[in-house]
Amino acid sequence: MELGFHLPIFDIDGGTTAIAGELARVGAAAEASGATWLSFMDHYFQIEATGRPAESHMLEGYTTLGYLAAHTSTLELGLLVTGVTYRHPGLLAKIVTTVDVLSSGRAVLGLGAAWFEREHRALGVPYPPLAERFERLDEALRICTQMWDPDNNGPFEGKYYQLAETLCSPQPINRPKVLIGGSGERKTLRLVAQHGDACNLFGTSPEDVAHKLDVLRRHCDDVGRDYDDIRKTITANNPRPTLETRDEFVRSMADYAKLWHPAGDDHADHRFACRVDRGHDTRGRAARRTRLAAARRRWDRVAAHDHHGATWPVPGGQLVGARPGQQGASAADGRAGVGDAPGAVVGDGDDRARAHVVHDDPALDLHLVG
Repeated sequence: MELGFHLPIFDIDGGTTAIAGELARVGAAAEASGATWLSFMDHYFQIEATGRPAESHMLEGYTTLGYLAAHTSTLELGLLVTGVTYRHPGLLAKIVTTVDVLSSGRAVLGLGAAWFEREHRALGVPYPPLAERFERLDEALRICTQMWDPDNNGPFEGKYYQLAETLCSPQPINRPKVLIGGSGERKTLRLVAQHGDACNLFGTSPEDVAHKLDVLRRHCDDVGRDYDDIRKTITANNPRPTLETRDEFVRSMADYAKLWHPAGDDHADHRFACRVDRGHDTRGRAARRTRLAAARRRWDRVAAHDHHGATWPVPGGQLVGARPGQQGASAADGRAGVGDAPGAVVGDGDDRARAHVVHDDPALDLHLVG
């Protein structure tokens, strides 16, 4: 498994003047832990799902990623996820390109239909009806694709966006992967099939996710897309991960793993729970119990320290913890992508998953992304 951090809260000890230094330390600690992913939310105001008021600190997402680009060297950097209404698509493509160039090719674009009406109204940003936001999302995805095509600097003529030139120079070092947030069967998942490199679903239950994946597969068949080319991720929060329920939560993730590895329950469980360093470790349940016990001991040690983040290994990878009293959100933005709620993401793809845990007094959010 691969390890990742998602940071939705900027209220830290020391106040505003301490934020920059703390973020730099978090980036360094994340890389030192072996993590491969670091993300933030993309909001103007703090959201209710974190349990904090709108007046809480919220940094602009891509500026924050640019800062972290200078303080990290290996982590993938992205926002979970950008609302399509927040920035003009041509400008968005330039912004993500800039993060990619300054990070030496580590940017990821997460994009959704947006949902937080209050922050739009507050800052005077247009908030069109849901149907229009989806149409704009489709156009934005196509604009980014064209902007990142070095052989096509021509115009883009859409219903909502008209670009005389789609010039993007320099081009990204690595074309940013596109993760589309949301579980809507008719629109969101079809957009994933058409434009996405990854999806992000809500892990209400393995049965529900299996149904969504079946829908995605049908959309892929309809548009001639290879279903296996799309990385599948979920935001899971059932059972809610806390210090008391973490064992149950980790075990429950095996049921989601079987959705991608249906070669028999026992085999699928091993492949999910014991995959380490891209290998297939099938040493069995006793070994996993031993490793989990060691994980608990390490967590007991690091939890005693006032540290923004800490890691400890679990079967199949690592969990990442944050200081008690902090919350986490892994998400797809939009109620067509409702998200940013405390939860977890579990995924497959390239024999990898990514894990992230953040505290909620002291609940844990486990975030695994393929």
